[in-house]
Amino acid sequence: MAATGNAEETQLQEMEEEAGMEREMDSDEEEGMGIENSDDEEDDSSEDDKENEAEIQRLEEQLSINAFDYNCHVDLIKLLRQEGELPPLRKARQKMSELFPLTEEIWLDWLKDEIRLTEEEQNREKVYELFEMAVKDYICPEIWLEYAQYSIGGMGLPGGMEKVRSIFERALTAVGLHMTTGATLWEAYREFENVILATVQPPPGSVPTCEQQELLNAQLERIHTLFRRQLAIPLMDMEGTYAEYEEWSDQGVSDTVSHKYKRALQQMEKSKPYEETLMAAEPPKLAEYQTYIDYEQKEGDPARIQIIFERALAENCLVPDMWAKYTKYLDRQLKIKDLVLSSHDRAVRNCPWTMGLWKNYLLALERHGADHHTISDVFEKALNAGFIQATDYVNIWEAYLDYLRRRVDFSKESSRELEELRAAFTRSLDYMKQDVEERFSESGDPSCTIMQVWAKIEALHCKNIQKARELWDSIMTKGNAKFANMWLEYYNLERSYGDALHCRKALHRAVQCTSDYPEHVCEVLLTFERVEGSLEDWDAAVQKTETRLNRVNEQRAKSLSQVAEKEAHLVRQEEEKTEQRRRAKADKKSQKKGQKGSRPGEKRKAEDEDNENEWGEESEQPPKRHRGEGNQGSFRGGGAEEYMETESGLFGRRAPPCRRQEPPGAKRGQQMAPATVRKTQEDNSEQRKDDCSVFISNLAFSMEDPEKRLKELFESCGPVQSVRPVYAAKGFRGYCYVQFEGKTSVPEALKMDRREVDGRPMFVSPCVDKNKNPDFKVFKYNTNLEKHKIFISGLPFSCTKEQLEELCKDQGTIKDIRLVTNRSGKPKGLAYVEFEDEAQASQAVLKLDGTVLQEHTLSVAISNPPPRNAADKPDFSRPMGAMMPRAMVYGSRGKGRTQLSLIPRSLHRQTGSESKAENGTAPKPTGGASGDAGFEAQAKPMSNSDFAKMLLRK
Repeated sequence: MAATGNAEETQLQEMEEEAGMEREMDSDEEEGMGIENSDDEEDDSSEDDKENEAEIQRLEEQLSINAFDYNCHVDLIKLLRQEGELPPLRKARQKMSELFPLTEEIWLDWLKDEIRLTEEEQNREKVYELFEMAVKDYICPEIWLEYAQYSIGGMGLPGGMEKVRSIFERALTAVGLHMTTGATLWEAYREFENVILATVQPPPGSVPTCEQQELLNAQLERIHTLFRRQLAIPLMDMEGTYAEYEEWSDQGVSDTVSHKYKRALQQMEKSKPYEETLMAAEPPKLAEYQTYIDYEQKEGDPARIQIIFERALAENCLVPDMWAKYTKYLDRQLKIKDLVLSSHDRAVRNCPWTMGLWKNYLLALERHGADHHTISDVFEKALNAGFIQATDYVNIWEAYLDYLRRRVDFSKESSRELEELRAAFTRSLDYMKQDVEERFSESGDPSCTIMQVWAKIEALHCKNIQKARELWDSIMTKGNAKFANMWLEYYNLERSYGDALHCRKALHRAVQCTSDYPEHVCEVLLTFERVEGSLEDWDAAVQKTETRLNRVNEQRAKSLSQVAEKEAHLVRQEEEKTEQRRRAKADKKSQKKGQKGSRPGEKRKAEDEDNENEWGEESEQPPKRHRGEGNQGSFRGGGAEEYMETESGLFGRRAPPCRRQEPPGAKRGQQMAPATVRKTQEDNSEQRKDDCSVFISNLAFSMEDPEKRLKELFESCGPVQSVRPVYAAKGFRGYCYVQFEGKTSVPEALKMDRREVDGRPMFVSPCVDKNKNPDFKVFKYNTNLEKHKIFISGLPFSCTKEQLEELCKDQGTIKDIRLVTNRSGKPKGLAYVEFEDEAQASQAVLKLDGTVLQEHTLSVAISNPPPRNAADKPDFSRPMGAMMPRAMVYGSRGKGRTQLSLIPRSLHRQTGSESKAENGTAPKPTGGASGDAGFEAQAKPMSNSDFAKMLLRK
């Protein structure tokens, strides 16, 4: 042993000399760097120091206000480390460690600083304590390796050898199964044992004594054992370790070791894809870790399941669900007290805002027999954790009260535990009233579940029905008297532990107060009297229930009448707004028409641009095709007003069917070469594949290179064969055709309907030729009563779907939300919200009508759009000419503009005016020759004499 001790001292001296040389080199480098500093750099550094001191003071003040500011702790530690002030740095780190688990990086910085500054042997124990704190926060191989290496420095102290080996063994237990970095610890342990082996080997040529031979054999066996243990574990680069063992061992590798190695190698190959996925993924790798965990749980090795959970939590320490899954696995599978409780403690320190983790912690403490003082301390910490919902405080109180109830021996009339339970119930009610309500403006326990449990305990276990009745009286005074289920709970309590008299009183009060389901309460009262009551009791019950139900029916009828009046009022308002818009639109078009006709010398120009104006900003409809059943993936429902805004042009004008649109930049009147004409005709014949095409409209006129833009936009739906934007003399008209190579791309393209492009909703419709498919129906929103849908008006224009969903989600399950916009994508302050059923929609109307949102008072009603007026519907009895554009009326071959006509242009414009107004309310002629003549021409053919008289008037 003396030889061993001398060898250890020699080895220790060599390690200390190496460490001393490293420190000298570091100091020399620091001095060299200091020499190079100039006076200017010193001035800059002094200014930086002042800024750092001010920032440190600010961070300390902020932490004095909110000690749970994690980022503030990190910034403060970083600045103090730059300043090199050890006492405040230690204090800052200790404060943060008390509140939060520290990451691997923070711990390593702290440990290295302490190791560098603590050279005296008597201070080594403080560093050991710091390491013990570090290894409890997370399972980190780097920290364990640093711990083991630091312990080697104390190898020469009494018991130093055993301490080093103990730390290595603990490290292997904690992270030895880590597939990627665990091998580092195994190799470090073997290297340490090899150094010891070198010290116990006798000099070459000498004969070892029996004692030396025993030491040598024992040391060789330790190294053999480490090799065998490592080769039985699936780790990366196992092949290298096996080759190293073959070279090192004089006896070769035994069959048993080879068998275990091959089995571990097979297991490593199975896990290798998951490891490679983790290495390739970006942090935090949550989904990849979850897949890996699922695989290991199927394999069923508890140690491997634990290590993969720990690896996942090291990178996802702020994910409560991951902690919940881990602690649940430990509670149900491993059930090792120290491991379970330490994991629960780490979970609540990482995610203190998660009530479920605190609740599970309390259950785990009780399950493993923790003392009452410890459980109470954990509960008090939970109350100060800062939950984000009022209901979280109710749940944590319920968990603690359940624990206290399980401690009570109710066979005794009075006990300290029972008094403590009652005191806790009283404190919980005061806490919910004073602390929770002040913070959240709600109790979090509207049904008074805590008081209900207390009342049941008093009635069932303590036989104190009077106390239970007092508690239920308090429950009813807190706004629960209107709910039938609360009265039935009270009735059942009296039925089980009380008497018939109090049951009857409870039911009579229920009939009087219940407002949600009075019929049910009345039925329960009558059933009770059938079983328990006398004739007088029966008569009293019948009279009371009839009176109450009559009053309820009257109130319901009155409420329905009020709702109907409100809906009718809204309908009238919408009709008036729609009528005003129609008139304004018709007046505007009439003014434009008059301005065109009043400019002398520009008749031909007006005619050339007239067709273009028809497809300007107001209508934006295609020349021959109309919007069909687009919007297949969008919200269906709404009123006639929305239909008029988004689907105008149902029977609007069409551009001349045979007139080609010239591309931008082409000069008016310029003729194409014959080859170009033939090519265009051939292209047109190929483009007419309606079943492979969609029609796009409502695009911005200012869109640059629409062909390229739309091709990029729709390539995700399938291969695009061609994009055919429609141009006018002034540029892009705002609509185009997109033709795909196959029919399967069309449904995908239709799903892009109403997608916003350049701030406008893009309309995507099937490409249907109305001339060939006259029965094709254009999509429009539902105009009938929809009881499961509400209509909201008065919304601020800045309101988003998310804000509206937040407003309505408490009333029921929301299926869809549609904000009404005009064709340019600007909101109109209207919306439709679809619920799962009629009851939820009715509840939403009652609760939300009159609500103020961003200083706007909302009006809410069941969706019941007004019926379409006759003026809104296309009149199929009118002459066909009124339904068709001028080009199709004037020219027998559809040329219109270039073909001579014997009818004056004034009549042409009047006919066009009528067709322009056909989707709105057509303005009546106010007199004048052209107006009268235009309507007469619609009614009957003109004779030559009528025609001459009209010309004379002109």
